[in-house]
Amino acid sequence: MNSADGSGDHADDGAGFALVRPAAPGRFVFASPHSGGLYPADMGADPALPEASLRSAEDALVDRLIAPGAEGGAALVLGRLGRAYVDLNRDPADLDPALIEGAGAGAGSPRTAAGYGVIPRLSGDGLPLYARRLTLDEARERIARVHAPYHAALGEQMQAARARRGEAVLVDWHSMPARATQAAGGARGPDVVLGDRHGSSCSADLTRRLRRAFEGLGWRVALNQPYAGGWTTQAWGRPAEGFHAIQIELNRALYFDEASRTPSAGWSRTQKGVARVIAGLLADDV
Repeated sequence: MNSADGSGDHADDGAGFALVRPAAPGRFVFASPHSGGLYPADMGADPALPEASLRSAEDALVDRLIAPGAEGGAALVLGRLGRAYVDLNRDPADLDPALIEGAGAGAGSPRTAAGYGVIPRLSGDGLPLYARRLTLDEARERIARVHAPYHAALGEQMQAARARRGEAVLVDWHSMPARATQAAGGARGPDVVLGDRHGSSCSADLTRRLRRAFEGLGWRVALNQPYAGGWTTQAWGRPAEGFHAIQIELNRALYFDEASRTPSAGWSRTQKGVARVIAGLLADDV
C-alpha cells in the first residue's frame, strides 16, 4: 500500500482509502486520490498488459510528499487502490459504454469517450486495460465499494472542517507525467499546475499564496493549463457556501524516474520543497 508514513494512532484504513486524522484539525483537507498502488484480483485486467502500463496513471509517491500536512492540522484522505481500477477523481456516473456492457450509448463525458471514465478503459500510456468487457453490475459494485466510501470520508472531513472553522479548504494533490506539459521540441513544461476552475473553485488569495510559495522554490507554475481541476475540485469548489477547492499537479520530472518507477535524484529536494509549501500554507490555520 502507498500511504502516508508517520500517521501513527490517527490513521483509519478503509478498503479503498486511508484517512489520517490530525491531532489538532483545522480548515484544511488534503486528498490524494491517485497515489494508491493496489490492484484487487477481481479487476481482471488483460494478462498481457505490462505492469508498467497498468501503473502508468498512478500519482506515484504523492501520498508521501503530502504526509507533513497532518502535522500542521490537515486531514489526509489517501486513495489506496490503483487509478486503473477506479478513478476517484471522476463522476461516478461517467461509465464508458465501450467498456461496460449496458452503460448506454452516449453516456459519460468527453474524458470517458477518450477511455478515461470512472473505470478507465485505457492505461495512462494509452494501452487497453482489458481484453474483455465489464458488466454493468460489476462496474456498479466496484464504484459502490471503492469510490463511494472514499468520497463519503472526504465529505465528512470537509463538513467537519466547515463546522469547526466556518470554512473548509480542499487541496487535491496529483502528479503529471513529464510528457504531459512538454513544449514543442521536448522542452520541459511547468513544474506545478494549479487548477482553480479558472478562479471559480476557491478564493483568489489561496491561488496566489500557493503560486508564490511554489515560485519561491524556483519552480515554474502554470494556472489551469492543461489542468483546471477535476471532478472533485468542481464538486467541492463552492466558495459562497464556505467550501474552497484547488487542484495541484506536480511534474514527476521533479522527483520520479518514470522508467524505473523509483524516486529520482530530485526526490529529497522535492520532498523538502513541498513540505515547505505545506508548512507555509498551514501556518495560520491554528
